Amino acid sequence: MRFGIADYGMNVWDGGFFDLEARLVALRGIGYQGLERLEAASEADALQRAALYHRLGMDFATVRGPNPAISFQWTAAFGKSYVWASVTARDFDSFCRQVNIQVEACQRWGLAVGLHNHLGTPVESQEQLEEFLRRCPGCGLVFDTGHLAAAGGDPVEIVRTYGNRLVAVHLKDWLVVHPEIGLDQWSKRGRFCELGAGNIGLDNIAVMREVVRAGFDGWVFIEHDTHLQDPLKDLAISREVLRRAGY
Repeated sequence: MRFGIADYGMNVWDGGFFDLEARLVALRGIGYQGLERLEAASEADALQRAALYHRLGMDFATVRGPNPAISFQWTAAFGKSYVWASVTARDFDSFCRQVNIQVEACQRWGLAVGLHNHLGTPVESQEQLEEFLRRCPGCGLVFDTGHLAAAGGDPVEIVRTYGNRLVAVHLKDWLVVHPEIGLDQWSKRGRFCELGAGNIGLDNIAVMREVVRAGFDGWVFIEHDTHLQDPLKDLAISREVLRRAGY
């Protein structure tokens, strides 16, 4: 199993993504092995960035290029195993239909497709997630514990039941700040935070035990969408939580 960072929250804090080498070196220093996505605008850019990861002893799990088709090709070319589900529909039925089409396209490249469950999307609740997995049997999961738990779901149960569908795992915690605000305004209701700092009873270590029982040996990514201090401090706290649990 490998531990990396999904760095959306770092970009929010910094105001953008400015220096790949500095970021990789800093994350390596606190015990991480890579970033989830290599993002590139051209073939030359992708090669240069991949070479930098290699030189620094870091890695990436998938590639995001200028459009989905190029992302599939570059991900396959670098020998990586999955891409995110990336479709346009907003209603549930069309979303499932489009994901199934993407799955077929990616199979031709030898790639798995993973759905990233997310608040405010067609696959938010546990009921929606389970129905999605039923309707899209060829799609895997980039499973996000924080988004599911914040929607009232049970991440441990999902991994226990669908562990064979995991292609990657996102670990995060959730802090409810304004309980009077509903999930329809989830970004105002609370914020994601370092492991152990939430207040909804999310036990990411119990999730990890189920991940291991499921035989998953891929990437586990820490992701804090919202930082209130230097992201490296938050990310170091989460890495230490995992270390203390034996990971």
